[in-house]
Amino acid sequence: MTSQHPTIGGLLRALRARKGWTLKQMSQHSGIPLSTLSKVEHDRLTLTYDKLLQLAQRLNLRMSELFAEQDDTPEPAVTARRSIGRIEDAIRVNTPNYDYYYLCPELRRKRMIPVLTRVRAKTIAEFGELVHHSGEEYIHVLEGRAEVHTEFYDPIILEAGQSVYIDSNMGHAYIAAEGCEEVLLLGVCSSTDEHLLESLMTLHGDELAAQQPPSTARQAAGEAVSRPRAVRKTPASTRRKA
Repeated sequence: MTSQHPTIGGLLRALRARKGWTLKQMSQHSGIPLSTLSKVEHDRLTLTYDKLLQLAQRLNLRMSELFAEQDDTPEPAVTARRSIGRIEDAIRVNTPNYDYYYLCPELRRKRMIPVLTRVRAKTIAEFGELVHHSGEEYIHVLEGRAEVHTEFYDPIILEAGQSVYIDSNMGHAYIAAEGCEEVLLLGVCSSTDEHLLESLMTLHGDELAAQQPPSTARQAAGEAVSRPRAVRKTPASTRRKA
């Protein structure tokens, strides 16, 4: 059974095996005496940081590569997945304070969920309870000024062009900052949860979301958007409970 935390000796031994070198060849390439390398590989001696740095430099490696374990797991297949994020193809979910556009909906089992959000809520009272969901998220302000509320930090104001990256398990909310009528946000939510999209949509309190066909699209991302009839609106007091 291999050790959960490999030793420097084990890592050097694996590195030498990958290169197909004898101990003598490793000594010649690294400039470290053969006897020293032998003791290190048998875990009877360790190397100082200076010696490790010398080893990495002589072998033309970064320190991170020097300590990288050989991974026997096959490389994941290249799926060549691609999707163009057109607003007219997005899944639209509308609530009294938000319009959400979930982009690239045809890709299943996404690890990232891109979403455009038009924010009209101006107070936490309008927003309701802070939301929580799995994963992490990145929010970039495209238009307007956003006020970001999180469970463990003081509120912050983000101007257009600014962004924030947070742990989505932490309670959070985005509202329009004082003096701003609406905010347009580009968000990317990421999680290992294959059902992340469904989880996000339940945050809105909507059981159904309408994916508009291209023939009905009339608006671009930066324009005001009317609410599709197929989406049921939910009162602010209940829509945020998953």
